[in-house]
Amino acid sequence: MGSASRKLEKTLVLVGLMGCGKSSVGRRLANALGVGFVDTDDEIEQAAGMRIPEIFERFGEAGFRDGEVKVISRLLSEPPRVMATGGGAFMSPLVRAEVARVGTSVWLRGDLETLWSRVAGKSGRPLLDNDNPKQVLADLMVARYPVYSTADIIVDTRADNSHDVVVKDIIQKLGAYSGKNGEDT
Repeated sequence: MGSASRKLEKTLVLVGLMGCGKSSVGRRLANALGVGFVDTDDEIEQAAGMRIPEIFERFGEAGFRDGEVKVISRLLSEPPRVMATGGGAFMSPLVRAEVARVGTSVWLRGDLETLWSRVAGKSGRPLLDNDNPKQVLADLMVARYPVYSTADIIVDTRADNSHDVVVKDIIQKLGAYSGKNGEDT
């Protein structure tokens, strides 16, 4: 974990579908790197003064996404740290451009069965609030994975590897990525 001892120059922005471990891995990664952690969903709820399902209900997905872009832009202007984003955040061209400009994107890629095992039956996920949530998750994979694949770093998360293994994989790939680009990350 040699790169963990170096100063983080850019915010590491974790992207991926719900259930991939952005928040859990993000907290552990921040701890390993000795930097702060922020979850954009928490920041959005705080800024709006309501929970995400309420935001969706009151303003729709478009209203939520508009607020999400503003919060992420604000957070990216702050000192480097680890940031976990909502599953749809990286779909925004504005978010992708801002992350590319001042951050390093890390896609936590998971397969359908792993993700489904982590989100099935859990509340607070408005996009899965329908008659066939597993199919919605599969459809989101088809729509979002081509965009997620443009992330700077891609790390697989599976049911059989722990969050700590994912953190080690990210740190290893971050070292290779920063060396490849001549940055001291």
